[in-house]
Amino acid sequence: MQSLSSRLMPLVMTLRGAKRRYSSAELTLKRVDELRAHPASWAPPPALAKKVRVEQTTVGGMPVYTVGPRDGTVTRVALYLHGGSYVFQIQRQHWTLIADLAATAGIRFTVPIFPLAPEATASTIVPTMTELAASLITEHGARHFGLFGDSAGGGMALAVAQQLRDRGFPAPRATVLISPWLDISGTDPRLAQIAPSDPWLAVPGSHAAGELYRGDLPELDPLVSPIYGNLLGLGPITMFSGTRDILNADAHRLVDAAAVAGVDLDFHEAPGMIHVYPLLPIGEAKAAREVMRRAMR
Repeated sequence: MQSLSSRLMPLVMTLRGAKRRYSSAELTLKRVDELRAHPASWAPPPALAKKVRVEQTTVGGMPVYTVGPRDGTVTRVALYLHGGSYVFQIQRQHWTLIADLAATAGIRFTVPIFPLAPEATASTIVPTMTELAASLITEHGARHFGLFGDSAGGGMALAVAQQLRDRGFPAPRATVLISPWLDISGTDPRLAQIAPSDPWLAVPGSHAAGELYRGDLPELDPLVSPIYGNLLGLGPITMFSGTRDILNADAHRLVDAAAVAGVDLDFHEAPGMIHVYPLLPIGEAKAAREVMRRAMR
């Protein structure tokens, strides 16, 4: 049975007007322009420091945070790539998830505040994130390293995993994809079937954001839409998706492709759940986070 909090969440998203932002390309691009003129803060909430150790550095001019256990006891490291359709900044719910896993699983997260589209596009962002992941593998070893991403960040994480393999790096201990956006083209016919029940995302706006992110690359380039990339040789993947999320269509395509490629994929599909449900303040998120902890043990 769904928790009361999860049953109320679609109403909360509707009242916030979340889906309206994505209901047309014009509305999405208008919001992008507003945020380019008045950028949102990316800083973690100050209260996080009571639960975890937060430090900030700069890598190639890009702000990068590390979030780890307060007592310094680190058993694993991970790179977290946040969602936001490649055009919106990291949000409080991302920091909350990161801090929870850091405090309860002994994981030290590296959280890059990567530049957003249209100023930066897939051809520059994915290689930069791959370099960051490669440096963590080189320093700590692949068996101690995890690659995390939600929504657009989940798509980027899969693209990074493919790039790491192509560069000859060993696979991460775990690649954790939370409601990943794996195909920016918006052409899967299942999207139209799911869309009426999704209180958050819609194809017109998300496609417009994806167009900004792809830059000069084709929509089906694996750097942009990694579902079209080669999955052979990737390490184990843990994936979460709710059935009231249009990106559930992408998740099922990855399940099929992983089976063909012989990739170990642990798929957690949650009936009635909405987009990125493991990040939300609902009962079902607790179980999902425990699965993430197990994947990194």
